Amino acid sequence: MKFAILGNTYQTKKSVHLESLLTLLKKYNAEIYIYNDFYKFIVSSTKIPLDNVRTFTVLDFSVDMIICMGGDGTFLKAASFVGNRNIPILGINTGRLGFLADISPNEIQDTIKDIFSNNYRIEERSVLNLVCQDKTIKGYPFGLNEIAVLKRDSSSMITIHTSINGNYLTTYQADGLVISTPTGSTAYSLSVGGPIIVPHSSTIAITPVAPHSLNVRPIVINDDWEITLDVESRSHNFLVAIDGRSETCAEGSQLKIKKADYTIKVVKRTDHVFFNTLRDKMMWGADGRV
Repeated sequence: MKFAILGNTYQTKKSVHLESLLTLLKKYNAEIYIYNDFYKFIVSSTKIPLDNVRTFTVLDFSVDMIICMGGDGTFLKAASFVGNRNIPILGINTGRLGFLADISPNEIQDTIKDIFSNNYRIEERSVLNLVCQDKTIKGYPFGLNEIAVLKRDSSSMITIHTSINGNYLTTYQADGLVISTPTGSTAYSLSVGGPIIVPHSSTIAITPVAPHSLNVRPIVINDDWEITLDVESRSHNFLVAIDGRSETCAEGSQLKIKKADYTIKVVKRTDHVFFNTLRDKMMWGADGRV
């Protein structure tokens, strides 16, 4: 099997986990490719032997699986590398929370064994696509977690006229608006009061950020519907953040958000269940009285 490895370049103390991973992959005679920036970090900051390992800058070749080592941010970066190439991504959590990268370091050995025994499952996660009417989005216009529209350069709220499939929904007076996939429902959307959504529910959540109204609440819609946003701002510009990658848009730029025509394949161990992750990682349902 061929594996491409990406990793967090700020975790020197946790490099021992990478060494364990490489040792295991070599044991199974795997072909190993390491992202060039991560490779340079390993060489400069660790003493991990990298014999028989190749590097890459652009994923323009075929591999069986991407392995990312870090937190969910590293996983999102891996997802942007993969795009519509249908390459499964395995996330090993050496970060903090780890909702997407949910394989703990002490599971590495068993997980690699399961992969070579074909004892794992693939979950398909929907992706959002952003199209800006008046400009080309400079970065990757797809988000696995969310697309957020936010105020910029001013403490004043922005006005977001929102339509669904061409039908007017409402006008938000708020600091911003978060459009999230089910995968992203436990990320930024959750932190601003959005609902937790089961990953395979085929929905999109629309959640305002600090709305100036008591009767505006998050709403969940079908993921095959198109969302149109027209934004007004006193500073005449606003931010668009796609999975944390942000850029400035000018007032008057119309945004259209819809489900992408591809999914991201996430590698899961057979005993990893979404509800267990909610309880273990988020303390969901924990009762301090017990």
